Amino acid sequence: MSNPQNDIRAQRRENEDPEEAVRPMPLSALLIAIGMVLWAVVYILRTEPLDMAAFGDQRTRAELSGPAAPAAGAAVDGKALFAAQCAACHQATGKGLPGVFPPLDGSEWVTGEPRILANILLHGITGEITVAGQKYQGAMPSFAQLSDAELAGLASYIRSSWSNQAEPLNAELLAKERADGSARSTPFEGGAALKALVK
Repeated sequence: MSNPQNDIRAQRRENEDPEEAVRPMPLSALLIAIGMVLWAVVYILRTEPLDMAAFGDQRTRAELSGPAAPAAGAAVDGKALFAAQCAACHQATGKGLPGVFPPLDGSEWVTGEPRILANILLHGITGEITVAGQKYQGAMPSFAQLSDAELAGLASYIRSSWSNQAEPLNAELLAKERADGSARSTPFEGGAALKALVK
């Protein structure tokens, strides 16, 4: 049987249960928290809406929807077409991605025979191609959905940009190559097939 005096002594050795009243939250911290919440509410209510043109990159919806088809006789913005159609792979610098996407800057395919570049744009290319001494294995899609004027503007831009100093292409050449290759439904298979165009 337990001794009641021992039980009382054991209870006295135990610590009291903690209570919040022992260490209440400082009044100054509570006032600071309330002040910050009130300031945030007032700030949000007084600021202007976030859909203002001053935010973001400030491009209009028309600019983001891509280049419109040019009117007959209008100049084509080859740089804008390049940014929309080609820069994702070949990069804005024209340097491409080593081992993945070939460079356009200093490419013999870009600055060489105009017919070859016209056909690459019209029909695309798949398989192995050597550019600036490095081999690439991949595929480039056809851009035949673009008009002859747009393709000429795009080709002229890449032939005269970066370190390239080649003559521009005209829409008549693209129209002729489009008509001559109308029977082709597949991309060119590698660089050898492209070289065969000018033999």
